[in-house]
Amino acid sequence: MVLPVLSVSFTILTRFTVVSGGRRAWSNPVAGRSSARMVPVRHSEAGIAYSRTGTGETVVLLHGWPGGRGDYDRVVPLLDDSFDVVVPDLRGFGASVKGPGEYDAPGQARTVLGLLDELGVRRAVLAGYDIGSRIAQAVARQRPELVARLVLSPPLPGIGERILHAHKEFWYQAFHQLPLAERLIDGNPCAVREYLLHFWTHWSGPSFTIDDDRLERLVTDYSAPGAFTASIAWYRAGGGAVAASLAEQVPQERIATPTAVLWPEHDPLFPVEWSDRIAEFFSDAHLTFIPDCGHFVPVERPETVADAIREPTAE
Repeated sequence: MVLPVLSVSFTILTRFTVVSGGRRAWSNPVAGRSSARMVPVRHSEAGIAYSRTGTGETVVLLHGWPGGRGDYDRVVPLLDDSFDVVVPDLRGFGASVKGPGEYDAPGQARTVLGLLDELGVRRAVLAGYDIGSRIAQAVARQRPELVARLVLSPPLPGIGERILHAHKEFWYQAFHQLPLAERLIDGNPCAVREYLLHFWTHWSGPSFTIDDDRLERLVTDYSAPGAFTASIAWYRAGGGAVAASLAEQVPQERIATPTAVLWPEHDPLFPVEWSDRIAEFFSDAHLTFIPDCGHFVPVERPETVADAIREPTAE
């Protein structure tokens, strides 16, 4: 496949070792430290659930749909020896407040900023994928002085009308607009499990399988009465990739925050060819393609996310 010529710098991540049978196994630069562990959950005055651990420069990790704060459970142990790591459940997700509120990207960004203000955070690295990527970008536009760096995975701007050619992948965003979605799925653990498992299977890379514990935690979060409906409020508020891509325009001022873009090569939603316009929206972006990785970058490649966050301070 011929990749487009970009005006941003890029690399292709190729760190792997060969194991028996010729299969590739990704090396772990911080071997033995990526296992998940329990971190106490707190709540902000606005009802946003979050964990906070470690000391040092603040890092804020923003999850995607259909995920939650646990998407970063293998990233946090790679960072909290030298970073102050804050991981919220976004509004409408997990243990955070649900019900009326702002669920689009600007509104979710204001909620994140409110949490950071309450915690006394004046400057932070923001990382996000899926809807967390859109929200991190909105934070950088609203309060650029607060964001030291961005670490993003798709979606990113520049897709435009090309998203219409991928309508078979984005059917769920139209489905989420229908009352039928909540009638069929909300409060029904069996339906929630099948629905979430479809996305975690179809969107992930060829060598990834979601483990039972992670799936069951997600099913628990999403099957509580009203929880699934709250999670799709993002789409009903116009935050989905289809609506955002069709509405986007090249801005007069690009995001100037130093940005690391981690673009998985096996994401069926966002093919690598759609990375060709990043420089129109970011003035300081470095693009890395991640082989053998699907949509769920922090879950599938926690070390890669941690490396991208650590890189500016690495010796």
